[in-house]
Amino acid sequence: MSTAAFHISSLLEKMTSSDKDFRFMATSDLMSELQKDSIQLDEDSERKVVKMMLRLLEDKNGEVQNLAVKCLGPLVGKVKEYQVETIVDALCANLRSDKEQLRDIAGIGLKTVLSELPPAATGSGLATNVCRKITGQLTSAIAQQEDVAVQLEALDILSDMLSRLGAPLGTFHASLLHCLLPQLSSPRLAVRKRAVVALGHLAAACSTDLFVELADHLLDRLPGPRAPASPAAIRTLIQCLGSVGRQAGHRLGAHLDRLVPLVEEFCNLDDDELRESCLQAFEAFLRKCPKEMGPHVANVTSLCLQYLKHDPNYNYNSDEDEEQMETEDSEFSEQESEDEYSDDDDMSWKVRRAAAKCIAALIGSRPDLLPDFLCTLAPALIRRFKEREENVKADVFGAYIVLLRQTRPPKGWLEAVEEPTQTGSNLHTLRGQVPLVIKALQRQLKDRSIKARQGCFSLLTELAAVLPGSLAEHMPVLVSGTIFSIADRSSASTIRMDALAFLQGLLGTEPAEAFHPHLPTLLPPVMACVADPFYKIAAEALLVLQELVRTLWPLDKPRMLDPEPYVGEMSAATLARLRATDLDQEVKERAISCMGHLVGHLGDRLGDDLEPTLLLLLDRLRNEITRLPTVKALTLVAVSPLRLDMQPILAEALPILASFLRKNQRALRLATLAALDALAQSQGLNLPPPAVRAVLAEVPALVSESDMHVAQLAVDFLATVTQAQPASLAEVSGPVLSELLRLLRSPLLPAGVLAAAEGFLQALVGTRPPCVEYAELITLLTAPVYDQAADGGGGPGLAKQAFHSLARCVAALSAACPQEAAGTANRLVCDARSPHSSTGVKVLAFLSLAEVGQVAGPGPQRELKAVLLDALGSPSEDVRAAASYALGRVGAGNLPDFLPFLLAQIEAEPRRQYLLLHSLREALGAAQPDSLKPYAEDIWALLFQRCEGAEEGTRGVVAECIGKLVLVNPPFLLPRFRKQLAAGQPHTRSTVITAVKFLISDQPHPIDPLLKSFIGEFMESLQDPDLNVRRATLAFFNSAVHNKPSLVRDLLDDILPLLYQETKIRRDLIREVEMGPFKHTVDDGLDVRKAAFECMYSLLESCLGQLDICEFLNHVEDGLKDHYDIRMLTFIMLARLAALCPVPVLQRVDRLIEPLRATCTAKVKAGSVKQEFEKQDELKRSAMRAVAALLTIPEVGKSPIMADFSAQIRTNPELATLFESIQDSASAPSTDSMELS
Repeated sequence: MSTAAFHISSLLEKMTSSDKDFRFMATSDLMSELQKDSIQLDEDSERKVVKMMLRLLEDKNGEVQNLAVKCLGPLVGKVKEYQVETIVDALCANLRSDKEQLRDIAGIGLKTVLSELPPAATGSGLATNVCRKITGQLTSAIAQQEDVAVQLEALDILSDMLSRLGAPLGTFHASLLHCLLPQLSSPRLAVRKRAVVALGHLAAACSTDLFVELADHLLDRLPGPRAPASPAAIRTLIQCLGSVGRQAGHRLGAHLDRLVPLVEEFCNLDDDELRESCLQAFEAFLRKCPKEMGPHVANVTSLCLQYLKHDPNYNYNSDEDEEQMETEDSEFSEQESEDEYSDDDDMSWKVRRAAAKCIAALIGSRPDLLPDFLCTLAPALIRRFKEREENVKADVFGAYIVLLRQTRPPKGWLEAVEEPTQTGSNLHTLRGQVPLVIKALQRQLKDRSIKARQGCFSLLTELAAVLPGSLAEHMPVLVSGTIFSIADRSSASTIRMDALAFLQGLLGTEPAEAFHPHLPTLLPPVMACVADPFYKIAAEALLVLQELVRTLWPLDKPRMLDPEPYVGEMSAATLARLRATDLDQEVKERAISCMGHLVGHLGDRLGDDLEPTLLLLLDRLRNEITRLPTVKALTLVAVSPLRLDMQPILAEALPILASFLRKNQRALRLATLAALDALAQSQGLNLPPPAVRAVLAEVPALVSESDMHVAQLAVDFLATVTQAQPASLAEVSGPVLSELLRLLRSPLLPAGVLAAAEGFLQALVGTRPPCVEYAELITLLTAPVYDQAADGGGGPGLAKQAFHSLARCVAALSAACPQEAAGTANRLVCDARSPHSSTGVKVLAFLSLAEVGQVAGPGPQRELKAVLLDALGSPSEDVRAAASYALGRVGAGNLPDFLPFLLAQIEAEPRRQYLLLHSLREALGAAQPDSLKPYAEDIWALLFQRCEGAEEGTRGVVAECIGKLVLVNPPFLLPRFRKQLAAGQPHTRSTVITAVKFLISDQPHPIDPLLKSFIGEFMESLQDPDLNVRRATLAFFNSAVHNKPSLVRDLLDDILPLLYQETKIRRDLIREVEMGPFKHTVDDGLDVRKAAFECMYSLLESCLGQLDICEFLNHVEDGLKDHYDIRMLTFIMLARLAALCPVPVLQRVDRLIEPLRATCTAKVKAGSVKQEFEKQDELKRSAMRAVAALLTIPEVGKSPIMADFSAQIRTNPELATLFESIQDSASAPSTDSMELS
């Protein structure tokens, strides 16, 4: 360290030199020393450096001064706290100096120091202490009236400080407020403006009482519209309201009823600057308090519409527009020279801009009023596309884009279900406006302003996304407008890239036929861009070209357009890019991908170019940088239905691909397996056998459970090769099969891998002659179970899942060799019967029979009944379950024989009822609906007799059986539920509702429309007096909301009040139970409440638009104080709400924090059991997650209550470490939705 100290002392010496260059260089060196992390100063050096820096701040040379100020930043982090305070004191003193230069430097210095202070959240008290030191000095500097420059500098620093560290200054808030309010009436405009900004930051951080004082002060000072007042004073007050609205609007809700009418009145005064401030204030109110602004929306809308077209100094004459469109640029220049007369003092554009922004806030904050907005605001916005001021035009476009985004149908899997009717009618209204939009944009697309054209492209892109296909009839306008920008070499490259990106999107949303007539004009400019020297344009153009090829000559439809005139120049342009080696990586990849599409879609038209192109791709395959895109391009060529001849490259490409299977890069392995599979399918016998063997040698290592996706693709590839070249595969069948069997024993085997394995095994026995004999494969598959039995293994050592997987494979083999199936079935029956068989052998035999029994024919089935019934009495639970499953599956294949027998057994054997009902469930699920119809009435009667059973497990299976039975004949059976709900006992009612739950699947299903018509009646069971029925109804509602929201969306207005009713704690359901000497309270309503909160969580995910979030939050708030399970749920909901709709959460953040704080600081009683401590820890974690989520809303951190709680978290070591661990894990994506499921 001494060397560093020595170095610094020599620098300090140079700083005293009389030569300014020496001083400058020494300061510069010191700066770079201080920026090193390793540097540590001893106390003496600290003192000297600080003293010297403060001296240099007053240096005669300006450059030295500037550099010294910059040094303060890194210095603050390196010296002790009291030295920082010394620096601050000196700067505050300089701030009040007579010399202007010193004042400026001191101001910059203070801002530098403040920006470098560690934020309070890190637990360091330095920032707070420094701010407290500065604040007193700043308030006195602001309060003195003599020197405005000092005031301005002080106000600036204060704003900066309040925005970063508002909360720690709590003790000064009152004095700051009383110091700032008088500045609003200062004669100097600059002072007023800065005071307005500072008050906005203060409003976000001050206590509620001070905020009310501030709001009342502003309201009292605002005169009535009739009272005389200076325009400047009113302007300042309105600007202050806007500033408070932007920084702390969520706290203004209660005052809006008094505020808004006043602000509306001021809008009508003839003062453009005031109008702008009024509209900006409205914008802030709408964004922060959408609910409280509800009553004022109509007035604000009409004001916005009035001022959106407020342009008193300009005459937009429509006839003139028409002429101007036809005339040349000379007209434009004359036009502009006339325009200049009033533009300098014309403030009206600011009013129009504020109105456009306010409209955007209006649309964004009230999605429920969308139909009205589409009729009132949309046409007005479209008419204003002709706006002459560039900045205003951008905001008008922006507002219309917000409208389009709100109209977009709900995302994701909900679109597959029918569209909600309201969205449908909104889209219909919008479709009617498309011609108007295009007409309004026609001139803008060729405007000289780049910003205007960019706005057009953003708007059209959004429009095409909301209404795909709606732009097809306007293609001539769009194509000529896009070409205008693509070919525009005079302006910046960004507009050309935007135009290309728009064109690419358009090719994806509009039908191909719309482009056919325009291709001759469209292709040359795109080709020119492909050859453009700027890499970003070339990359974008190659994407467009690729999309063109894919859209205009699709592989799954006949060609509507002859590619002959175009294919030559397209391939020439792409080849030129593909051959060049000194290119940007992105262009290389895009060129390879584009070439892959060209060859795949139009390879038959490339003629002599095909072979050189394939060889070029082979060359790119050898290069590490381009190998991945090339593998994908080769896949495109291989899967192409044009059956292109790839013979020239196969012998060399396959060994290269084989080597990729050894690489670590997972994406490359996946892409390579896909390419090999495509090649084996398309080129089959043409693949050179030695090369195929080289590939197959790499495959066994990939069939492992370490990466199931790779394993699935590898097994699929093996199946393809088996069919194409059985001889090559026979050589590696041994190692491959041993790996595959190890994979099949995995308890985590996904369905996709199992299906691939079945396909591969069937391929092995399906070749002529078979690669591996049927008997040998069966022995291999069953060996693990039989060997284990031979070793005398006690229970099944294999996972349960493995028995099912092996059984499915045995069945797949039997299906592939029907002549062997009967023999296999007989052998399985013998194994199942044999008293010497182990549990594992029996389980495998029954599961295999369940799959094989349907294939084997009636021979073995007669013996089967006896064997299966026998097994239902087995001492092993696994055997009983397997036998019950087999009985149902085999029965489904032979209903006339099995079903009456099964029903008779259910009647006769009450003790085995649960297992027999499971069999019935399997039979109902596996059989064809038509074959079940004759038995429906008998089964229905039998099931409804069992609804009143005492065991909940049995009732659950009965409900599932009823659900499966209804699907046999929905229109006939579903209406019968009404009668059962009206007349049945409580157990029957809850069973019926549970059965309805089993009718809801997450895929579209023919029963949906019928189910939708009954849902309202089923939901009435939420008013059922029986708790279990209500709980079943909530479970059914949750399933509907989660899997098929469209079923319940339109009924939410009626359902939500009933749902919210169930979230209340009911005292009449809480009872005391005596356990020996102790009394224990039991809450019977807990399960129902929990189910209701689960429904609320699901509603957040899929029906957010239909919820009144403020009402919703009231119930979440109650849940925060409820039982442990419910608090866990509401914490997760709160975290979700903070992300989805921060505005209403922010408005009540003070009330939400108290229960969170109570949970985080709760202590478990000493001597409690371990589970109590674990529960409390889990609750704390969950509450802390909610706190972390709330802190992602920027304004929450400034709330005084939150700031206080944050300080409490930092000072408590246990909470601080918990909070840090939560923040570290928060970087992992969405944990909350995982937890609940």
